[in-house]
Amino acid sequence: MKRLNTEWSELESLVLQNPSDGFISNMSIHRQYFPDEEDETGAAKALMRLQDTYQLDSEAFSRGKLPGMHSSAVLTVDDCFDMGKTAYNDADYYHAVLWMQQSLRQLDDGEEAVVSKADILDYLSYSVYQMGDLPRAIELTRRLVAIDSTHQRAGGNLRYFEKLLFKQLQELNQSYQPASEEPIQLGTYSRPKDHLPEREAYEALCRGEGLQMTEARRSHLFCRYHDGRRNPRLLLKPLKEEDEWDSPHIVRYLDILSDEEIEKIKELAKPRLARATVRDPKTGVLTTANYRVSKSAWLEAEDDPVIERVNQRIEDITGLTVDTAELLQVANYGVGGQYEPHYDFSRKDEPDAFKRLGTGNRVATFLNYMSDVEAGGATVFPDFGAAIWPRKGTAVFWYNLFRSGEGDYRTRHAACPVLVGSKWVSNKWIHERGQEFRRPCGLTEVD
Repeated sequence: MKRLNTEWSELESLVLQNPSDGFISNMSIHRQYFPDEEDETGAAKALMRLQDTYQLDSEAFSRGKLPGMHSSAVLTVDDCFDMGKTAYNDADYYHAVLWMQQSLRQLDDGEEAVVSKADILDYLSYSVYQMGDLPRAIELTRRLVAIDSTHQRAGGNLRYFEKLLFKQLQELNQSYQPASEEPIQLGTYSRPKDHLPEREAYEALCRGEGLQMTEARRSHLFCRYHDGRRNPRLLLKPLKEEDEWDSPHIVRYLDILSDEEIEKIKELAKPRLARATVRDPKTGVLTTANYRVSKSAWLEAEDDPVIERVNQRIEDITGLTVDTAELLQVANYGVGGQYEPHYDFSRKDEPDAFKRLGTGNRVATFLNYMSDVEAGGATVFPDFGAAIWPRKGTAVFWYNLFRSGEGDYRTRHAACPVLVGSKWVSNKWIHERGQEFRRPCGLTEVD
């Protein structure tokens, strides 16, 4: 009786109200936190970057088949089409072909989609033409004309492609060969060269391939207890130190940060995280760049006793003063997050890079790994072939400069794209000033 008498009338009045205004205003408040068009484009480009680095074909990617795991996240026909369109709009016809082809394959397999086959063929045929494959461009355009004979561009494109191919065959005195019926896959076309000279070596190292240290050299690597030259804070509990590479000397320290310290550092950094920037070598202005995709924050010793403790620990371990070092930088790399090969120190062509700091060049790098990474995310040195994999709670250390103050150009390194998971690191860049008696100058340029 109560339900039908009291509660029914309350339900009736609730249904008769119009809640849309409140809903829309609530959505407007939250919309500022939604991803925007730049985020969507960035995500698509990140997937293509992963595809290149880890040599994943579009079909495996689309089905969620990643190295060492199978994801339940799959890409639809329309998703693949949007990936291809993102590349196409960027004049990246290599990736446009791969993703338009995958979109077409899934559509032909009977998957439902909003996009039409004619639209896919339109983009795919032109992208294939841009890759220099005229026979296949003609075959795809003919398929487009067969589907839609009134298509605006298709007829004109077909005549142009056929005329161009006929001219080429005449010049080369060759006969017409029909297009290959094999589907377009990773490796069908060559990837265009880009700004990075060591691209192949860098990506091979990210995959765990490439240069490896010989057994003879490996036999000279050791692990030891490290007490920071009898530092009082390390005497009773020395650190475990492992050689990662002999020359340049790179070491890894174990159990550097506890889980509690890592969580505290992440908690302090999260509200301040912003897209990481790089310094333009020509203008000296900080700007975002596609070759560095991560979020970072800077933490001061005054922010929390944990930061002060970590700074002190770095000083104890390295024997170098951190009074002139930069603040502790915390960085988070999401899926596709990376930092392509770069130097930490400033070269002769950019003498004013750290002028405003007044502490000289970056003499050394101390890098803490604050998470494990399921796949990808290695720190690699393309010049000599080292690949250092993240292990939570450990840290790696190397010198960027010789004792003479000259830059060690072998230390050019990169953070490989994260394939699965999220990578957290924190690093301390230690500068020259204040190290005069801690690391005296050498007599030769490469001491």
